[in-house]
Amino acid sequence: MPLLTAFSKRRFAELPGWEAADHALAFAAFRRSAARFLDGEAKTGTLGIAAEAYRDAARAALGDAGGTARSFFETWFTPAFVVPKPEDPAARGFCTAYYEPEVEARLRPDAIFRYPLYRVPPDLVKVDDVSRPAGLDPYFRFARRRPDGLLDEYPDRGAIEAGFLDGQGLEIAWLADPVEAFFIHVQGSARLALPDGRRLRVTYAAKTGHRFTAVGRVLVEEGELTLAEADMDGIRAWLAAHPERLRALFDRNRSFIFFREAEVEDESLGPVAAAKVPLTPMASIAVDRELHTFGTPFFIDAPTLELGGAPFRRLMIAQDTGSAILGRARADIFIGSGADAGSAAGRVRHPGDFFVLLPRDLADRLP
Repeated sequence: MPLLTAFSKRRFAELPGWEAADHALAFAAFRRSAARFLDGEAKTGTLGIAAEAYRDAARAALGDAGGTARSFFETWFTPAFVVPKPEDPAARGFCTAYYEPEVEARLRPDAIFRYPLYRVPPDLVKVDDVSRPAGLDPYFRFARRRPDGLLDEYPDRGAIEAGFLDGQGLEIAWLADPVEAFFIHVQGSARLALPDGRRLRVTYAAKTGHRFTAVGRVLVEEGELTLAEADMDGIRAWLAAHPERLRALFDRNRSFIFFREAEVEDESLGPVAAAKVPLTPMASIAVDRELHTFGTPFFIDAPTLELGGAPFRRLMIAQDTGSAILGRARADIFIGSGADAGSAAGRVRHPGDFFVLLPRDLADRLP
């Protein structure tokens, strides 16, 4: 069974830095996911962490849990080491990070603000293993419904940027910088500052379905940057120095994101993400949604990663996913919103050990 091979039981005393972790912030994030366990929205991943096993803990979190946040987690859960690759005992987990950009925008285009963010086109449809037409890459979860009713691969970034969606009125807002527009696609959300003082949030709604290609990896592979230089700041500096090469580079990432509009209801929280709850800075992570169950708590020990002046040893809640977030011990840490969060997120590429907090009845099945 996947559960038995993917995890190895531990004690809380064995988790480095557990005592000093920010249990209260993680508890607040867990409470936001609690209702999803109770209403059946949380789906069990293929590793076998059963969503229904968290219901008692979810009820306790939403009620009067009593005691401290730390005692809540220690009462309801048992930690288990996440085995990254059973065939490779030396394998480690891996952490990256993401953020919510904040940029100026306009609701009408002009000579400066001319790079749009789009709503979902009416001819974009979801597909699955039943509805996916023969010949369409099984990776695709979206397709284009042609005028004749047949389904086909949706045009990619290059085609859309060349005008495929022009004239359909799908633009939500326009930005002044194509680089900012591109990185909003990479991050999946943004806060847009409008001239009248309003703030509009855009969040992920759908995508063309093409595989994501990291432009930083392209620049490293082609000798434009070293691996050490290819963080967010390094990539932005290269783009600023080579504006004539932006379009060709960006089109290498064929994936294209469509957005929906949302209000910024709480400045302290991030957007509502894949788990249908708002993200909590430094307490929410994106995980491989095929393997893991949204709402699951993870303790991550990444001592070579420093965020906030201390080694990263934090309790996090799985509340999002991403195209590049694949594997058992793989997490994308939500840092927060704005330029400082973006600069910090762009430097995170660190190994770490992952410990999942399992309900006790699940943990009792482990060796």
